[in-house]
Amino acid sequence: MLTSSDANVGKVLITGVVGPLGRLLAERLSLTMDVCGVDTRRWKGSHPDIRLHRVDLRKRQFEDLLRTERPDAVVHMGFVRHFDRGDRVRHDVNVRGTKQLLDHCVKYGVRKVVVFSSSAVYGAFPENPYGMDEDCPISASRSYPEIRDQVEVDALASAFLWQHQEIETVVLRPVNALGPEMGSMMSSYLKLPGVPTVMGFDPVVQFIGQADLLDALEIAVAQPLSGVFNVVGAGQVPIHTAIQAIGARAWPIPGPLFNAVCRQLFALKLWHYPSGAVDYLRYPVCLSGSRFEEATGFRPKVSLSEMFDSIRHPAR
Repeated sequence: MLTSSDANVGKVLITGVVGPLGRLLAERLSLTMDVCGVDTRRWKGSHPDIRLHRVDLRKRQFEDLLRTERPDAVVHMGFVRHFDRGDRVRHDVNVRGTKQLLDHCVKYGVRKVVVFSSSAVYGAFPENPYGMDEDCPISASRSYPEIRDQVEVDALASAFLWQHQEIETVVLRPVNALGPEMGSMMSSYLKLPGVPTVMGFDPVVQFIGQADLLDALEIAVAQPLSGVFNVVGAGQVPIHTAIQAIGARAWPIPGPLFNAVCRQLFALKLWHYPSGAVDYLRYPVCLSGSRFEEATGFRPKVSLSEMFDSIRHPAR
């Protein structure tokens, strides 16, 4: 769904601004826009062109900030994506925090909302078709209950898109981001000194370069646009090819053993990923990015080899 904007975005508020992607986006947008950032974490150093606020989205202070700043656009990236803080905290921050943010945007006249979701919400299943579009169900919580909150946030934002058509709402579902400052689950997985894989499986994995993902976010803010969009990079390869390309070593492990060890280590807080994440090493989640490309003219520029070079393991 495309709409026309009455005016360009002059002021943008970014939640989760202290994260690597949030910082990069804030620095880029500050070249052409008035940028303020919100996070509960402390920003190390300073940036003269970005106003920083240490505020919790769920607190009254955030509503007060939105009322005084009156941004034209809000980019919502302020999620708890790691699992260290438990399901209850993740759900409260991600789902209740997003619901309150969207309500505040309606109340204080925000004209554009960009919600940063993930391709993971589709879920990894053996029946997944190649080139899934945005109309495919987001079913990850069927086999990966630990990311139920991410699925709910995506569904909440998608419903908001239709309920408040006076606000340009963009939900982005990017594939796995690779780059020197990216901390996505797949990026962290590939950076392991020995990369565990599921014996007998070699799913195709899609990637997008750090610079391309920033381009997509900037386009989502600056262009007249509403809708749900997959964001896809320059290519895809089998996971063993990616591991080899970055100079790492694959350690094939039988599936039942992988699940059992993953479950035990996660319970002991010695491993960062629940056992449901193992399905993404078994089954492909391959998306079509044509809707976003056709709507915006976006074309990824970072090649797979450049992405792999950016996180290449030191020579052994």
